[in-house]
Amino acid sequence: MSEKKTEKSFEEMLKRLEEIVKALDAVDTPLDECLALFEEGAGLVKSCTARLDEAQQKVNVLTRGADGAVTEASFQAEG
Repeated sequence: MSEKKTEKSFEEMLKRLEEIVKALDAVDTPLDECLALFEEGAGLVKSCTARLDEAQQKVNVLTRGADGAVTEASFQAEG
């Protein structure tokens, strides 16, 4: 029987990041544990960023042109 690796959801990764931040803010967390938590957090940030980039590429916006025809355009984040 093969084990299937389950990926964490975006929300689960964010929750874990919040836990890591709280642990890093605690004054009694040992240095070695802080370093391990920091490394884990950096990996989670990288994964979350990749997920957000992927989601942005998938999002499309439907717009109606001057002639009334509906066209599909890539989503462009405001900024």
